[in-house]
Amino acid sequence: MTRAVIVAHGQPSDPAPAAASLAALAADVAGHLPGWTITAATLAEPGALARATQGPTGRAYPLFMAGGWFTRVHLPARLAEAGAAGWHVLEPFGCDPALHALAVTVTREAMTTHALAPADTTLILAAHGSFKSPVPSDIARLVARRIQTETGVGRATAAFIDQTPALAQASGCGRRSLCLPFFAAAGGHVTEDIPAALQTAGFQGHLLPALGLDRRTPALIAAAIRAGQPVCPRECRHRSD
Repeated sequence: MTRAVIVAHGQPSDPAPAAASLAALAADVAGHLPGWTITAATLAEPGALARATQGPTGRAYPLFMAGGWFTRVHLPARLAEAGAAGWHVLEPFGCDPALHALAVTVTREAMTTHALAPADTTLILAAHGSFKSPVPSDIARLVARRIQTETGVGRATAAFIDQTPALAQASGCGRRSLCLPFFAAAGGHVTEDIPAALQTAGFQGHLLPALGLDRRTPALIAAAIRAGQPVCPRECRHRSD
């Protein structure tokens, strides 16, 4: 099996820019997977998933930050509708322990760049969250705990756009703070909502690029696709216990 499609939500009101960004990411991932065919599709773009999954079987990689209904129910249903019921859905981007390790590395690098002593640093992991399911916030809190443990920052906490604790009400936002967006791409949440929420919170620290935009992400995704582990219905909850 040497075919894979990277799937993202996309932007229903204007699908083209997100689709183009995802296609560029797929090309970068393909550079790490010689002999593979790597395509991309957003769920917001009509017909994109069917076009990207032509062929009897392959692997569908969800560029989502958490597991749950989208990866266990909605995406398999959309694949079936597209005539790709034989494609295997892999574990989503945000649940990959390699991504969590990257968040630790990025935090360490940012403290070095900005000459911050770990014990004096506050790290805010900005995530989407959900009022409907605990899974997205569970993953974000898991990553924040790992950053706290492995970097020795004075405090690492997750704050959210779509649930409490709200990013706009985050504390510890002085000059010795970092904000790392736990997002896969540079959509409106990253470019607009997070800066606006931080301004409301009085954030005076350093806003880092979204984790999914890190230069090491394509290799990380390629490794996950090559490993090919299908998503388990309880996997993401298990990893956030």
